[in-house]
Amino acid sequence: MRAVLQRVTRATCTVEGRVTGETGPGFLVLLGVAPGDTPEVARALAGRVAKLRVFGDDAGKMNLSVQDIGGGVLSVSQFTLFADTRRGNRPSFTGAAPPEQARGLYAEFNAALRALGLLVGEGVFGAHMVLDLTNDGPVTVTLEETGAA
Repeated sequence: MRAVLQRVTRATCTVEGRVTGETGPGFLVLLGVAPGDTPEVARALAGRVAKLRVFGDDAGKMNLSVQDIGGGVLSVSQFTLFADTRRGNRPSFTGAAPPEQARGLYAEFNAALRALGLLVGEGVFGAHMVLDLTNDGPVTVTLEETGAA
């Protein structure tokens, strides 16, 4: 499972003119699911997202997590994070999990974030989404979690 986290002051997801998810200060998380991913991987990655210390403390150092600041998450499924661009000009997406598997693990990831006390807005799985965000910093971090030891 692969996640691109963007620290934001605000972010929204719109599908067909309707806002489907949003957050204030916190993270926009773009989440990619691989074929070998499991619910345990989804929960572990959610824990890493919740605890990642990239928010400023009173001294201005990146020392606080999204949990510490009472922030939220806008979570968006994004199979293109597993694009293979090694050959030609058109990416292959064979490294992404099939939709049936990815949908369930995306839901598991979001449920795990909520279980950790975070407010979670969501995109719409498989839809064409328009994301609007104000990147804070900018701070962008990539996290990966696999079932391998």
